[in-house]
Amino acid sequence: MLSNFKTALAVRGVKQVDLAYELRIPASTLSEIVHGRRRPDASTRKRIAARLDVDEKWLFSRVVEIPKRAGPGEGEEISGTT
Repeated sequence: MLSNFKTALAVRGVKQVDLAYELRIPASTLSEIVHGRRRPDASTRKRIAARLDVDEKWLFSRVVEIPKRAGPGEGEEISGTT
């Protein structure tokens, strides 16, 4: 799933079905794009990014790996009382 896409929709207050209607593409196609089952062509990517007023590269980026949090001995100290 494209988390940034979902975030942009929520922040802008745009529903997927409304965006699909504005872009004149089937709502099912937009859903497949959002859920990563379909890759939009360059023209569609630009239109979506322009409508949501966000960077196209950011909008369609995926989190490949969740970085680990640094633990004790790795630049982070534990503070508090024991």
